[in-house]
Amino acid sequence: MTTDHSPADIHPRTALVVGATGIAGSALVEKLTAEGWPVLALSRRPGVTQEGVRWLSADLTSAEALAAVLAPEHPTHVFFTAWSRRDTEEENIEVNAAMLRDLLAALRGKPVAHVALMTGLKHYLGPFEAYAAGEMADTPFHEEEPRLPVRNFYYAQEDELFAAAAEQGFTWSVHRAHTVIGHAVGNAMNMGLTLATQAALCRDAGEPFVFPGSETQWNGLTDMTDAGLLAEHMLWASTTPGAADEAFNIVNGDVFRWRWMWPQLAAWFGVDWEGYDGAPRPLEQAMAGRQEQWADLAGRHGLAELRLDRMASWWHTDSDLGRGIEVVTDMGKSRVAGFTGYRRTLDAFTTLFERYRAEKLIP
Repeated sequence: MTTDHSPADIHPRTALVVGATGIAGSALVEKLTAEGWPVLALSRRPGVTQEGVRWLSADLTSAEALAAVLAPEHPTHVFFTAWSRRDTEEENIEVNAAMLRDLLAALRGKPVAHVALMTGLKHYLGPFEAYAAGEMADTPFHEEEPRLPVRNFYYAQEDELFAAAAEQGFTWSVHRAHTVIGHAVGNAMNMGLTLATQAALCRDAGEPFVFPGSETQWNGLTDMTDAGLLAEHMLWASTTPGAADEAFNIVNGDVFRWRWMWPQLAAWFGVDWEGYDGAPRPLEQAMAGRQEQWADLAGRHGLAELRLDRMASWWHTDSDLGRGIEVVTDMGKSRVAGFTGYRRTLDAFTTLFERYRAEKLIP
């Protein structure tokens, strides 16, 4: 008598986290290891050695490098969180779609049961170069909204995912996060560490902690995504049959106004603050030329990172806080499907700041 088994039944459950040193990827590595998963952590450079994690190093833009490093591996669940920022959206599409396509091609014939793809709200807002430029859906954003009539690397990545799933027989999920805050250093989009760095520089210089963004962001409702909650969401969808082959929004579940949040953050850092005052005051200008100040501050306090450009992504925080539109996200689809995870955004910020301080990244 014979029994049919899928490849995932034969091979032990193993997670592959792609972009494992990023904000979302590092949170996934922490969550998966805490849940007892063996983890293959893939990034250009290896991260911190830890029990249950085996680091794989490869250039994600090289199909040959991906094929070589993944040849001996047999992951059952894949979590794709990597992206490569380029100058134009056409380049973003070409490079980021290829990274996912080449990774999935390298996994052809492996026991992959599910692939979870992290994207974001630019699915509804449009890419950076056409950001909120056309007609968009009303907020809160719902997953059922049609794609915008613009080229977008998120759409290209989804199409690669759908095609590979149909060919290779795995289930999939897409996770559309808002601004993600979490623990990482040296990342292109990191509002949590950027605001902590801004506050440290302002306190050191005896300057107020100035809100850099627009009147709409100061006064309007918004939401965010904690990286730990995103990791919970991706693991949930990857192991819940009713969540398979679906796209989901993922935000903390609360809403706030920056005019309320900003004084709370300032109080945590013990610094005076200024809110919106007639026009945006972008950080790229206000924080220009501060490398020497940061290096001096870091030296005096024995901090772990002397390079300001690895601490702060001024451009990204300016982009988020400078928007002239309200951005609020609906979580109803996830709730109905059974996901009940929640974070209070103020607590997500302060927990992150406490961790940065404990690790001597901020004074």
